[in-house]
Formats: sequence, structure tokens, C-alpha cells
Amino acid sequence: MSVEVELRHSFGNFALDVAFRIERAGATALFGPSGAGKTSVINAVAGLLRPREGRIVINGRVVLDTKADVFVPARARRTGYVFQDSRLFPHMSVADNLRFGWRRAPEPVGENEIAHVIELLGLPHLLTRFPKALSGGEKGRVALGRALLSSPDILLLDEPLAALDAARRGEILPYLERLRDETKLPMIYVSHNVDEVARLADEIVVLRDGISVARGTVFDLLTRIEGNSGIPAIGAVLDAHVHSHRPEEGLSALAFDGGMLTVSLIARAVGSRVRVRIRSEDIMLAREEPRAISANNVLPATVKALRVDDGPHAEVQLAFGASRLVARITRASAARLSLQAGVPVFAIIKSVIVDSSN
Repeated sequence: MSVEVELRHSFGNFALDVAFRIERAGATALFGPSGAGKTSVINAVAGLLRPREGRIVINGRVVLDTKADVFVPARARRTGYVFQDSRLFPHMSVADNLRFGWRRAPEPVGENEIAHVIELLGLPHLLTRFPKALSGGEKGRVALGRALLSSPDILLLDEPLAALDAARRGEILPYLERLRDETKLPMIYVSHNVDEVARLADEIVVLRDGISVARGTVFDLLTRIEGNSGIPAIGAVLDAHVHSHRPEEGLSALAFDGGMLTVSLIARAVGSRVRVRIRSEDIMLAREEPRAISANNVLPATVKALRVDDGPHAEVQLAFGASRLVARITRASAARLSLQAGVPVFAIIKSVIVDSSN
């Protein structure tokens, strides 16, 4: 699975100049503020925009090469596109909306695969309903199913959660995680929500003013404080696995490259991979190991870098083995602790978020 994207285009005074590669299945986030050019990029990948210059290759198939005058039309690109507003056909039932995607597939899947997609997205009880009777989250899941049943080589998702409230976003996020983990398709996920990106993405391409200004893994890019990547550090995103369970205490232990985390008991088998997120505001720092403290997670670390902003806060980048974490504390606290690169500290982690496998 691979995708190559190289685009140059102009819209009046706005210029798009973007290049990136996706080397494996999983979710790549296009992150940036409104107007950065994110939707234009996936429209070009889908064939809805014909750029002035560029080359796009999806799984070895050239679908755009302006130098060779190659432009494969949208209907022949095998892209599954999920729009922000779902765009379901109001006169069709859920089952018929799903079948519309299936009928568009160059090689339609069999009934068993249709049933699998319906089950994967939790749609069996919705098949006879019409879009007007669906919640925003339900519409989003149907749109995902329709895109999947078109047998795409790549999934394109243009801020599919932006129009939903927090409850509906929480409803659909687990299904997006399942798609990422089970379909083995490359996904380009457009978002300006850093929490969504931290939860779903494997790689991030940051756009600003039509230009790709940074690219990296979610584990690396979201813990950078040096330079100007254009995406805020959130604390930590860690690739971990379930080490053990202590049901009598209601706890599970997660191992990552840098230590062990204790979390509330999770229903995952020992050895399962999980994604862990820690918010920078949920980290306290101490120069000496704290005693008689209620926090379950106190980890030895080393200060790697320090950034003080114009306000009252400072960001402290910490190293735990090969893993990194960013704590957000006050400037006064950073000064009182005499923090600088190379100083050993203890990170007191108040809260840990455990997501699906990655």
C-alpha cells in the first residue's frame, strides 16, 4: 500500500504546493487551520480537482501526471470519499445507500463482505431507516460503509466529525479506529482537531497557507516543542502493549519504550497493542521522587528541551528511553525547579487515556 502526492495549483492569490508519501496502510492526517488547503489536496487525490502541475500515484497506479498528460477521472480512481456532511441520498434507505457504493465498485464484493462491513460499522439495526431518521453519528457511519463498499484503494475523509457534537463524535470515533485497524487501507484524514489526530493518525502532514510545513509520525510530531511544526504538542502519544492485569485491584499495566504505566482495568488481552495519550496539563514534575502520593504513575525522566512562551506557561520536553512526553507547567515552576536540558526529574502523571490498538 503506497500513495504519492505532489501538487502545485493556484486559486487567485492562494498557491498550493504540497508533496508527501504514504508508505503503508493506516491513517495519515492532513492537519492545519481552515484555508490551509487540506480539502483541495484530497479533492485532487479523488479527481475532483485537476491541478496545474502534479503527480499522484495510488498503489502503483498513476492517476495524475501533468507532464505525461495523464488524468484518470474521479469515477475510475477507486477512492472512497467521506464528506463532512455525509451526503446520503435522502430518498434511499440505509441499505440502498450502502448498495449504491457497492454498485459503483469495479469489482463488487460478495454478500459475506457486505455483511462484514455492515457489522463492522454497527449498522444492522439501521438498514430499513432513511437518512432523516438518523443521528449525525449514524449518518457518518453509513457514509463510511458506502465508501468502503465501493472497493476503494484509498479512503479520503474530509473532517467527517466537524459537524457533530461531542457525544456524536464519541460515538463514531471507535468505528474510525476499527476501520484504521481492520481494513488495511491507506486513509487520508483531514482535520484541524489535534485530539482526533492524536487518537486516529499514524502519520501527520501539516499544511499552512497551502504548503506542507512538517511531516512525521504521530508519536514524534505531537511531542515536538522545538522549531515551528504548526501543530501543538499535546503531552504524549505512546505505542504500548498490555503487560498484565490486576483485577483484584481494578488495574492494568501497560508497557512502553520508556517504562510502565498503570491504568484502570481494561478489557484487552495481555500482549495487545494499545495507543496511550497523556495530556500535557495532566503531568506534574518533581526534582526528587515523591513519597506517599496517590498518583499511580511516577516515572523517572530527563529534561530534553524547554520552551517558555509569552504567557505564564512553559513546555518541558521529557525523554523516557526512546519515548518523549511534554509537560505544560507554569514559568514560575520551571524557574523554581531550575529546569534545563539534561536535568533528571520525576513525571507525576495524573490521568492516562487508553485508545484502540494501532
